[in-house]
Amino acid sequence: MSQSATLQRVQAVDFYGRLEEEVRNHSHGTALLFLYCAGNPSETEAGLAEVQSFVDQLSGLNGEVLQDTQTGVMAVTLPGYSLDAAHYQALLLKQHLQGRLEQADPRITLAALTEVPSALTLKQMAEATKLSTSSDIHIFTQEEADSGQNRILIVDQDATVREFLQIRLAMQGYETLEAVDGLEALDLIPKWEPDLVLTELNLHGIDGLPFIHHIQQLDMKEPPKIVVLTEKRVEQTISQCFQNGVDDYVTKPFSPVELDARIRRCLH
Repeated sequence: MSQSATLQRVQAVDFYGRLEEEVRNHSHGTALLFLYCAGNPSETEAGLAEVQSFVDQLSGLNGEVLQDTQTGVMAVTLPGYSLDAAHYQALLLKQHLQGRLEQADPRITLAALTEVPSALTLKQMAEATKLSTSSDIHIFTQEEADSGQNRILIVDQDATVREFLQIRLAMQGYETLEAVDGLEALDLIPKWEPDLVLTELNLHGIDGLPFIHHIQQLDMKEPPKIVVLTEKRVEQTISQCFQNGVDDYVTKPFSPVELDARIRRCLH
């Protein structure tokens, strides 16, 4: 494989979209291997080249090597490989990297797939790889995929409201993050990729409607749902929010039970 082709893959923006496409192209099953070289950030490009050379020497394999440029996590597709066969190759790849790269400490997550996984499942696998503290090869299971949490970004300048919502949503099993204003939220959304943004309209820096408009202009494959939770009760404002693509509108004071139901309806 040429260096230019490798660089094109490094520059691929839609990492998870490319992975979904690769798995979809192999309807007879594909093993998927995520790899992160912990403690070796300065040799990322060298690591990618070594992984590519390892895959290239596998006879008859039309696999792909991709890398998320934001996290450094790599992914290798092994079309037609069973879990046992992929596990064996993962052991060989680990030995290959440890022999070729100084201080390499590869962390590997592996799964055998017969269906195209969701973007959330792929993200879970990538995060499990990067956060792993063990050098053992981790076999990703369906149970882990099913335990995936939806992410909700809470945007409100009132710290008391944010704390209450964070506790309430965590009790419902959601993963949460907080932003004090729209500008901070617009910085967090592409990085954290929430499933839903729960936002007040009265915000510092950028007001509610422009903030909602900017969310929808972000270059994201799956833009988050938007639920407004606000003190504003003006009918014209409510109408403008729905015209601008808001998924639901809840006014303060609010019923926590009703808010739970509204969020579940948006996410499912």
